[in-house]
Amino acid sequence: MSREDTLEQFGACWEGLEDPRSGNAALHDFHELLMIALCAVLCGCQGAVDMALFAESKEPFLRGFLTLANGVPSHDTFSRLFRNLDPDQFRDSFQRFMTQFSEPLQGVVAIDGKVLRRSFDRASGKSALHMVSAWGCRQRLVLAQIATDAKSNEITAVPKLLRMLSLKGTIVTADALNCQRTIAGQIVEQKGDYALALKGNQGTLHDDVVLLFDDPELKASRSAPIVEADHGRIEARTATVSTEIGWLTKQHQWPGLKAIGKVVRVRETAEKTTTETAYYLLSRVLTPERFNEVVRQHWAVENSLHWRLDVVMNEDQDRTRLGHGPHNMAMLRHMAINAMQKEESKGSLRGKFKRAGWDDDYLLRLLELV
Repeated sequence: MSREDTLEQFGACWEGLEDPRSGNAALHDFHELLMIALCAVLCGCQGAVDMALFAESKEPFLRGFLTLANGVPSHDTFSRLFRNLDPDQFRDSFQRFMTQFSEPLQGVVAIDGKVLRRSFDRASGKSALHMVSAWGCRQRLVLAQIATDAKSNEITAVPKLLRMLSLKGTIVTADALNCQRTIAGQIVEQKGDYALALKGNQGTLHDDVVLLFDDPELKASRSAPIVEADHGRIEARTATVSTEIGWLTKQHQWPGLKAIGKVVRVRETAEKTTTETAYYLLSRVLTPERFNEVVRQHWAVENSLHWRLDVVMNEDQDRTRLGHGPHNMAMLRHMAINAMQKEESKGSLRGKFKRAGWDDDYLLRLLELV
């Protein structure tokens, strides 16, 4: 694909995305700014200052497929663009971007939130941005995301996030905060299934599930322990599933509930041994082995997304704070991670970011995935 074709295909992703600039502020081409910004993030840049430095140092490469009629954009140009860009329209563009990687959504969809710690603005009293993401564990891609201003609003954000997805054939996992009747009911209505962590925020329901599993006469299936060793730690996980929930269903009327599950994790280190028991609500009857897999896969949203955003992309150190800047920059990072995931060459994510900065042909290959 030629560089010109790459730009044309890139521009198609932004159909319906309105340029928020006017007058002299629109000195630089809108789509060219977005292309430079994505290229910069693919090369490991953070924020508007890095984007401007990238554009200056990579000007010969960029002029291979961009006009840059008014020269290289400044950091103020990038800053104004992303703090004024409509995040809802940008999110719609992200969903169109994801159709480039389209395949039937299957397997586990993990829902979890992450706070962008440096995005708070003390001067205006604006709290740090809380980004809730849907991670496709089989696809290893960010499927959708939505922003909320505070952790307490995650419960209201998740239903909006789920409506962006086709859940048929999937199992949605979420932490105990999102173990809510409305969320469980919506997942079932959208033809999906759920495996929701259950803790004390559901009060008597949690107590009754614990009581059932403590009953020695309860009929349940139990898996053999799965043992893993890593980083000086040994962990054994044993899963138990029971469908004897008639009394529980009658008592609590939980939407779509078909079974309950329990996972016991025993962790051994050189210093100590700890035991943790976690309880789950299931809308699909799973074997204990499959249930163990589903619960384990949920942590991919932490290990494969949030950890990479913080450790590889240094998201928590990004000081973008004004307007819609934090939200739009977070989505740009998600786009970059998805492109990296779909590029099939071997190597770490950190290595791919470095290679994109060093090798123009490799960067162009990433852009062709957009």
